[in-house]
Amino acid sequence: MHKRTHAYGTVLTAVTAAAALLASAACSSPSRPDPSSKAAAGQRTVRPVDGCGAKSWTDPKDLSPTRAPARCLPGSPPPQPLPEPRKLTIATGTLSAEYVAPLRVALDKGEFKKEGLDVELKVLPTPDALPLLAKGDIDALWAAPEAAVMNGIKGGFDIKWVAANFSPDPRSKSGLWVRLKQGESAGRVTMADRRLGTMIGKGSVIAYAMEKALEQHGGGLADIQYQQLGSADVLTALQNGGVDSAWLLDPVWRKVDGRQGYAFLGGQPQGEPLGGMLYGPTLLQDDLDAGVALLRAYIRTVNSYFASDYKQNATFVTYLSKLLKSDASILQSAPPLRMDWEIRSGTTTRLQSAYKAQGVAEGTPLPESRTVNRALYEEAVGHAPER
Repeated sequence: MHKRTHAYGTVLTAVTAAAALLASAACSSPSRPDPSSKAAAGQRTVRPVDGCGAKSWTDPKDLSPTRAPARCLPGSPPPQPLPEPRKLTIATGTLSAEYVAPLRVALDKGEFKKEGLDVELKVLPTPDALPLLAKGDIDALWAAPEAAVMNGIKGGFDIKWVAANFSPDPRSKSGLWVRLKQGESAGRVTMADRRLGTMIGKGSVIAYAMEKALEQHGGGLADIQYQQLGSADVLTALQNGGVDSAWLLDPVWRKVDGRQGYAFLGGQPQGEPLGGMLYGPTLLQDDLDAGVALLRAYIRTVNSYFASDYKQNATFVTYLSKLLKSDASILQSAPPLRMDWEIRSGTTTRLQSAYKAQGVAEGTPLPESRTVNRALYEEAVGHAPER
């Protein structure tokens, strides 16, 4: 593989920095696995998988908020250990958020090892991780198809969204929260010129979810002042007045729910995941066997430990709280996430529209063929769609 450059400009400083680093990154993997694993995704033989039947796949075009996530039986898909062990590094912005729980559990329960994978989780923000992913210094990124990712792909880099993470429970209030000013109520809030605290700042996938909420409250994506904060600082900044509003994840929002002076304005669309696993050239091209194996372990973990009612198991909640270093009572007080490895049709198109409204994306939106690859998780569960 060789260096590739790009000349795509963007107005967001963080995105620009990431894109510049991407442009200078050599897309070379530190190791060269068995050439037999290089067959292109979508051209590989897909065989039925024990424990994964008709319910292990749903039509990507199904955008119903009541869609049941795909599921195999617990313990499925069964491990298929690689002939030679692989060491993989997955970057993630945090290790404590609930949406990272499947990776933490897979590592702790040895699900990756069952596939012959030695996995390391490394905390890195997306802009810092992207050039490393493009170069092959890390193998995967647990994040979202944010504006920085889209702009990197526009620059010519082979980075794709290969598996989703979750969608919210209907009872969840994960999303946009605001501190009410005098005379305001949850149904009457003026959002223009408010300061919003987020982990990503401009160019985050929450732009898509926020757009509808803001339209109802006298503000648009371009009217908000964004303040990027660490994952542990978002709630604190909202509570102490450092920001006027914030995007709060499960179960953090429970700490302000029902308290006077706070209002929930809207959250992520139900039934539509907005993040998950991103692969670079190492697992998309150089070592597809390892790429499929990593998703197989992730999917098996979801099927084995994250049933729709996983928070009804007090023992598991206690275990999870210790793993995530969170308060068990707070964790249990929020509804469970709907863990979901499948990617819906059109999500990246809708995200790019929101990025354009924020002023952090330019030009023609990327087609889904450039941003998404479902073939690896389909192979992991034994689904061979008509092509």
